[in-house]
Amino acid sequence: MATVFDALSTINPLYSISGFAVGALVGFTGVGGGSLMTPILMLVFGIAPNTAVGTDLLYAAITKTNGTLVHALHGTVDWRITRRLAYGSVPATIASLVLLSWLGKAGGHAANGLITSALGFALLLTACSILFRRWLLDHIARHTSNMSDRRSLWLTVTLGVFLGVLVSISSVGAGAIGMTVLLALYSHTPTARLVGSDIAHAVPLTLIAGFGHWLMGGVDWLLLFSLLIGSIPGIALGAHFAARVPDRYLRPALASVMAFVGIKLSI
Repeated sequence: MATVFDALSTINPLYSISGFAVGALVGFTGVGGGSLMTPILMLVFGIAPNTAVGTDLLYAAITKTNGTLVHALHGTVDWRITRRLAYGSVPATIASLVLLSWLGKAGGHAANGLITSALGFALLLTACSILFRRWLLDHIARHTSNMSDRRSLWLTVTLGVFLGVLVSISSVGAGAIGMTVLLALYSHTPTARLVGSDIAHAVPLTLIAGFGHWLMGGVDWLLLFSLLIGSIPGIALGAHFAARVPDRYLRPALASVMAFVGIKLSI
């Protein structure tokens, strides 16, 4: 028992407060937590890029598992789409982890540099997918309206490959970027089923990537626990009050902040 109390006494309350704030924003807007949490850990708390990404990946795996169970119980997961994404993302994730491991052995600065650059790129893409989603959907739809199922299969697998690389290196992209493309590829599928499929796919993606980062020493378990203490009630509170939040103002504001941070990390 003393060991448990000792562990709890070492928790940094600022991490839990940050987890609560990010969780609330995720509940309010649906914006992926990695787009917010990883930059905060790196830029505000000075956490090393590999540790910030690895910890956030396992954090996402835990929270998205709960979301997947809820969607599965409500029948809002299209497992065919989830499998298609996983066909591309799982091997791409493993290949990305091998690359990061090799760079880490060659020198930690190379791996952290790649992570920082990928995070900046992912944040810029996420910001664009939020700010220009309607235009992007209309543009893509013009090229996919009469698409065959076979072509949608390969495009979905390709999306999975892209997300596998991006998420494994930066922990960002599975939410806003993936959903934007899925909405265009499967325009006749109810949005709720696409959201559930995207969340379900994120579970094996973030779990495998997070486990790989853990093997490379890139996970801080106390930090992870601290974030979960704050984020779990934060997400619940945000989801409860989501309908009362002026989403049309909050989402563009968040996207603008992401774009600024993305540019800062990319320079």
